[in-house]
Amino acid sequence: MNIPHVVATAGSSDPAQPLVVLLHGRGSNEREIMGLAEHLPTGPAYAAVRAPIAEGGGYAWFRNRGIGRPVEESLTEAMAWFRSWLDAVAPAGRPVVLVGFSGGAAFAGGLLLSDPQRFAGAAILYGTLPFDAGVPLSVARLTGVPVFVAQGERDRVIPADLLRRTWDYLLTESAAPAYARRDPGGHGITGETLAELGGWIRERLAFLARSRANGGTDVKAVWTGMRDESLPLRVGHRPQVSWTIPQEQRSDNAPRELQDKLLSRISTLAGVSTRQSAISVPGATGLMLGPAPSATPDGFLVPSVGEFAHQHPAHDGSLHVALPPVLAAEAVAKGWAVAHPLAGVRLASGMVLVYGPRDDSELETVAAIVQTSHYYATLQV
Repeated sequence: MNIPHVVATAGSSDPAQPLVVLLHGRGSNEREIMGLAEHLPTGPAYAAVRAPIAEGGGYAWFRNRGIGRPVEESLTEAMAWFRSWLDAVAPAGRPVVLVGFSGGAAFAGGLLLSDPQRFAGAAILYGTLPFDAGVPLSVARLTGVPVFVAQGERDRVIPADLLRRTWDYLLTESAAPAYARRDPGGHGITGETLAELGGWIRERLAFLARSRANGGTDVKAVWTGMRDESLPLRVGHRPQVSWTIPQEQRSDNAPRELQDKLLSRISTLAGVSTRQSAISVPGATGLMLGPAPSATPDGFLVPSVGEFAHQHPAHDGSLHVALPPVLAAEAVAKGWAVAHPLAGVRLASGMVLVYGPRDDSELETVAAIVQTSHYYATLQV
C-alpha cells in the first residue's frame, strides 16, 4: 500500500513524550477527529492519521463485508501500512495510546489485538472489535493493557450483536483492565464520555511515569501454596460482576460460613493485620502489612497503609488482590478472577477481583491466591 501518510498533529512536539493517536470513523478524516485533542489532557503529543481508502467524501480504514465486519485482507494491509508510520514516529519505549471512534474503533481493536504489548492502552469508542477478520481473540489476550470502552444504548449504526460481543470480550475473557461506559444516546461521543476519557488517559500515563521512576520488583511469578505451584481450572460459568465501580460480584456468591472460614485463614498470614479497607466499600476487610510508600505501583492496592488485598462484605464475598501481572492474567484465563477496571491506570496492574469460593475445595484455591498476593507484597516492605 504505497499511499502517503497524511497526519494532523497537536500537543507536545517533544518526541520523548507519550503519543496519543486518534483514529477517525468511516467517511471522516484526520482533521475532524483531531478536534478531540482540545478536550484531552495536555502533556502528550496527539496525532490523527488519515485512513488509506477514499470513501464517501472521506476515508475508511478497511473494506467491509457488512457494517462493522472488515475484509481480512484489507484490514491486514491497512494495519501494516499504519505500523510503518507508527514505528517511525514512536520507536520502542515511547508509550502509545490509541483512541478510535466507530470504524476507527475497529481499526484500533485490530492493532491492539495483533500486538497488545506495542500499546500502552486503547479507547474503543462506539464501535466493534474486528471479529472474524484474522486477529487473535484468545483468552487473556489483552493482559495488562488498559482499555476504555464506550457504547451508546441506542446506537443504530453498529449492529447490536457486535457491540455485545465487544463488550463481553473486553470486560471478561480478554483480561484487559476495561473501564466501561454506556451512554443513553446513540452513535456519538458525549461530553461525559470525553471528560472521562481525558481523565483515563491522564491517569494511565501518570501510572506509567511512576512505574518507570520506581523500577520493578524482580519476583519469581509462582503460585504460593498451590499444589505443584499450579493454578487449577475453575469449574462452571463465571459469576456476574458489576462493570461499574465499586466492582462487586453479583451472583453465585460464597456462603457466609465459607467467607468467614476464608477470612480466618488469610488474616493469619505472617505480619498481617485486618481493619476496614482503605479503598473499598464500608464493611470490606483490608489485609494490611506495614506501610510501603516506596513500593512499586503494582505491589499493593494502597501502598500508604500496606493494603495488598481485601475481602468484600457478606452480600458480595469476593476479594480484590494485587498479583504479579502474569499471574493475574492466569487467574482470569482459568476462571477465578476478572481484572479491575482501573488496574494499571490508578491501581496495581495485577489487581483482580477474585470470585468468592463456592465450596471447601475452592476455598483452598482462593486462599492460595491471597497467599501469593501476600508473598508478592512482602518482597517490597
